[in-house]
Amino acid sequence: MTIAVWAPLLLPLPAAPLARRLADQLAPRAAALTLAATALALGAATLASLGLLTVTGLLHLPYGAALAHLSPAHWHPSALSDLEWLPTAAVTATALLAIAALAARTARHQYADLRRARAATGDAPAGPRALLRRPGPAALTVLTDDRADAYALPGRPPRIVATTGMLAALTGPERAALLAHERAHLAGRHHLLLAAAEYAAVCHPALRTLRPALGYHLERWADECAAAEVGDRALTARAIGRAALATARTPAGPRPRLAPAATAGPVPRRVRALLTAPTPAHPHRALRTLAALALAGCLTATTCATAEAGHDLHHAVETAQGDPTD
Repeated sequence: MTIAVWAPLLLPLPAAPLARRLADQLAPRAAALTLAATALALGAATLASLGLLTVTGLLHLPYGAALAHLSPAHWHPSALSDLEWLPTAAVTATALLAIAALAARTARHQYADLRRARAATGDAPAGPRALLRRPGPAALTVLTDDRADAYALPGRPPRIVATTGMLAALTGPERAALLAHERAHLAGRHHLLLAAAEYAAVCHPALRTLRPALGYHLERWADECAAAEVGDRALTARAIGRAALATARTPAGPRPRLAPAATAGPVPRRVRALLTAPTPAHPHRALRTLAALALAGCLTATTCATAEAGHDLHHAVETAQGDPTD
């Protein structure tokens, strides 16, 4: 069990850069889903590994073994001695408590951000269920503010929030492209993918690098949807570029982290992508295939190691709960 239970804590180190490298060679939608799925899988495996280590350590304590009705004669789940398990259990239990505290703080900040943003639109605060439901038609809310800003606000009803400063900085066709971009964020429920990446980053430090990469590919996903809706890639690129310049000239206040915006991320890179073919060809298909296989191998190994560690602990506990005279 010892080697298997540690694997999910180590495999995110190579898996995260592999996921970023692979995402750069995929279409925006596939890239975003790959990053979000990788973050979720590795974050969940990290929690499971820490939980198994903590439980195993606690069961090596006399009180824990007695509580679980374990027979000392049959309780041998690993090569480590009882005393050697104590610091391991203490560290993993502390890590789990820290993750729980950070996750609670993240959830509190996310909800407070969304609550303030929806209060500015005159809506009631959106609860967790509203964020999970399939969105309906997006309503446009225009805030009287000379500062340029626009973003997609999840909840019920889903809203596209734009300031008068932003709308004044764009022409009519450019405004249509900007609004199409924000509608794509709401229709794709991109806030849920962003939330998944944030909670995964709380579970393992190596997963923090997936959050900005996911944000970029979600913006590219919305860019492509907007270009398809307005039927003009150059217009969409121009709208995004001018919106970003307007935001830089008159920066608005901080927006909710779960509210995607057309001006987020590396805008010049996004504009260049819009001005090229919709699905750029990648000449290095062998490298893309290799990255995909390596990432799949990491995720498979993580899943198998977690399952094996859980099975080993379950078998050891069942054995130790038997009659020692058998």
